[in-house]
Amino acid sequence: MPAAPRFLTLADVAEVLNTSSAQVYALVRRGELPAIKIGGRGQWRVEATELEKFIEKMYADTAAFVAEHPFLEEQSAASEAEADV
Repeated sequence: MPAAPRFLTLADVAEVLNTSSAQVYALVRRGELPAIKIGGRGQWRVEATELEKFIEKMYADTAAFVAEHPFLEEQSAASEAEADV
């Protein structure tokens, strides 16, 4: 069984994250997802360990968001009632 590659293309990252290559490119260009540029044509590569760190950070950020913005059943019921009007 072959070992997982150390570096991934932006298309590979997009597949892992189930998003578009354009979205991954934006993450890289904003510095949210560390990557390197290689070769004469400047192809982007993301190290697999950096992708895993990014995913862990997104889980932590999401947990913090949920803690700061709790989902309340009353709010949900009120929103549904407003939508029915």
